[in-house]
Amino acid sequence: MSQQQRQQFPALKTKTYLNYGGQGPLSQAAIDAIHGAYEWVQQIGPFSAQANAWAQDCARGTREAIAQELGVTPDTIALTEDVTVGCNIALWGIDWQPGDRLLMTDCEHPGVVATVKELQHRFAIEVDICPVQATLNNDKAVEVIAQALTPKTRLVVLSHILWNTGQVLPLKEIVAACRQVQTQFGEPIRVLADAAQSVGVLPLELAASGVDYYAFTGHKWLCGPAGVGGFYCHPEAMASLRPTFIGWRGITMDGTGNPTGWKADAQRYEIATSAYPLYVGLQEAIALHRSWGTARERYQQICRNSERLWQGLGEISQVTCLRTAPPEAGLVSFVLESGEHKGLVQFLQEQGVMVRTILDPSCVRACVHYFTDEGEIGEVLQQIRRFIEGN
Repeated sequence: MSQQQRQQFPALKTKTYLNYGGQGPLSQAAIDAIHGAYEWVQQIGPFSAQANAWAQDCARGTREAIAQELGVTPDTIALTEDVTVGCNIALWGIDWQPGDRLLMTDCEHPGVVATVKELQHRFAIEVDICPVQATLNNDKAVEVIAQALTPKTRLVVLSHILWNTGQVLPLKEIVAACRQVQTQFGEPIRVLADAAQSVGVLPLELAASGVDYYAFTGHKWLCGPAGVGGFYCHPEAMASLRPTFIGWRGITMDGTGNPTGWKADAQRYEIATSAYPLYVGLQEAIALHRSWGTARERYQQICRNSERLWQGLGEISQVTCLRTAPPEAGLVSFVLESGEHKGLVQFLQEQGVMVRTILDPSCVRACVHYFTDEGEIGEVLQQIRRFIEGN
C-alpha cells in the first residue's frame, strides 16, 4: 500500500525526498481541500455568520484530529502556527524570578536556544546545559538529566526526538525523574518537549507520559500545510501557565464584549484570526496517514526504512553513521570522512535527492517516512557513492 500512498504526493513523483524533518510534502487531497476551502469562504463571505460558524467547527475538528494522534483530549490542545510558537507559550508563560533555574539539553533548536537566552537576559534566571548529545549510543539520557536537576529547577526543556542526531529521549522516564525532585516552589519541575520530530513519527500517549507542555507542528512528519501547529498543556500545569500573547480566541467576554477571563481549556493560548482553510489541509493530511495504518504500524515501518538506510550507509567507505545501532526513528545522521557535508548536499540536490546538513554535530541528515520506498533509499546510497568516488 506504500506505493498507493506515495502516489498521493505530487512532490514525490519528481524527486527522491528525504527532508521530512524540515518539511513534509502536501498530498493532493490536502492541496485540494485547502484550495476548496478558500474558494468556499469567498463565496459565502469571509466575515459572515456562516463563515464564522464554519471556522469554529474547523478549529474544533482540527483539535480533535490532533488529540487522537497525541493520545490526549481536545481541551488540552491549542492551535498555533508552528513548534516555536508553542515553545514560546510555555517559556514566557512561567512567572520567572531571579535565580530560578532552567535546564536545557545541548541538542535544542536555535529558535528555542535564542528564546532561553532572552529569558536569561530579562529575568536573571540561571540556565544549565545538560550534555545529552553524548548519550546517543549509551542510553544514559535519563541519568544525565536527573543528575542536573536542582531544587531551584523550574523547567526542563528537551526535544522528544533530537533534531540533529535522531535520538529518541524516553519522555515518560524523564518526567518521572523530574517528579522525584523536591523543589522550593511548591510545584513540580515542569517539562517542555519540543515535538518537531516526534509528532507524525512516534505512537504517542502524552496523557500517560505526564509531560506538561508539548509543542508541535503539522508541516513536518504529518505532511500538513506550513502555518498550522499546536501546543499541548497538561491540565494540572495549565493553572500556573498564563497566556503571554492574548486575543479574542483565548478569552471569555460578558454580554457587552468586555473581557472577563481566560477560556477554561487550552484555547486560552490561542490568539486571533488564522488561515482556517489550512486547518482543513491538516485534517486531510492526518486522515491520509490513518488510512495507511495505525500510528504504531506507521512507526514500525519508519524504523524498518531507517534501518535499511542506516545499514546501506554503513557499507559505504568513508561514511559513518552517528548511531552505532539502528535508528529509533526516521532521522538518519551520518558524517563523511572528508567532512564535505555541504558539498554532498549540494551534489545530491542537483541529482534530485533532498537531504540537509546539520551544524552541531557537523553531519548530513536524511529522513525517511513510512512510505519511503527501497528505490529512494537505493538512489541516495548510489549518489553518495558517486560523490565520494568523484572527490
